[in-house]
Amino acid sequence: MGVVFSGIKPTGEVHLGNYLGALRQWVEQQHRSELSYYCVVDLHALTVPQDPDLLRERTHRLCQILLAIGLDPSVCTLFVQSHVHEHAELAWLLDCTASYGELSRMTQFKDKSDRTDFVSGGLFSYPALMAADILLYDTTQVPVGDDQRQHIELTRTVAERFNHRYGATFVVPEGVVPPVGARVMDLQSPTDKMSGSEEASTAGRIDLLDAPETIERKIKRAVTDTDNEVRFDVESKPGVSNLLSVLGASTATDPELLADQFDLYGPLKAATAEAVIELLRPVQRRYAELEADPAETRRLMAVGADRARERAHLTLAKAHRAIGLR
Repeated sequence: MGVVFSGIKPTGEVHLGNYLGALRQWVEQQHRSELSYYCVVDLHALTVPQDPDLLRERTHRLCQILLAIGLDPSVCTLFVQSHVHEHAELAWLLDCTASYGELSRMTQFKDKSDRTDFVSGGLFSYPALMAADILLYDTTQVPVGDDQRQHIELTRTVAERFNHRYGATFVVPEGVVPPVGARVMDLQSPTDKMSGSEEASTAGRIDLLDAPETIERKIKRAVTDTDNEVRFDVESKPGVSNLLSVLGASTATDPELLADQFDLYGPLKAATAEAVIELLRPVQRRYAELEADPAETRRLMAVGADRARERAHLTLAKAHRAIGLR
């Protein structure tokens, strides 16, 4: 891979679905790319009102979790978005390059604005900030899911328009589909994705920092069905299939092959709980070490911000010259 950028917001809880679906791929990706940038996008969190103390706490905890899962600051560049002021500065230039119509057609803006009484200007224009996140680092590849494809297309459009108007300035990135991670569903509502939002039931998700006994209890109480037949069939047996998917992702085994090893739900739940506990044990051990020395996390984030700023400063300076700022 070339130059890769990915970001994650410090809102909600980091759960097993995040880890198996995406974050574990980040850890592998850092070793396959020429350069990799991973960012805690705290400025994006501000599109909706936040409790300041809680935002600071969640940002710090998320940094610790990303370090604990295996992101290596000596291999990748890991930093907090607001620590690199070039993100906000370039976002304004791109805000002035994107059209009102393009921003108003963004699906996520429509969805989120329909669900809240207060709609901030930032919620409307944050795709420009997302574009700045990507373009600052001469990113060539952006791993995306289906829900982010529209943002990558806007980033490409804005970069091409800027280059056309003011001369070659930005590398135009490609959206790439990352390696398939496990699709982890809610343990209590297995037709819905596992969610870390405050509205979601904590009984239906496994947080990365849940104690082993909590993980075991949640999985033993996971919804299945009444016929007690173990087979991988997402449509007709979503609860059982979800357990098989989690067990498969945790042990690097095909879930359909795993189904042949179990006749009853009880042993399947016990095996899944044991596999998840073992999967998360080194992550939780490393997190505890980082939690005991918060200054080390702050030091590593400062190092990452300095490294990110070296690249971001050059890109922003080029954009300033191109657009006519002195």
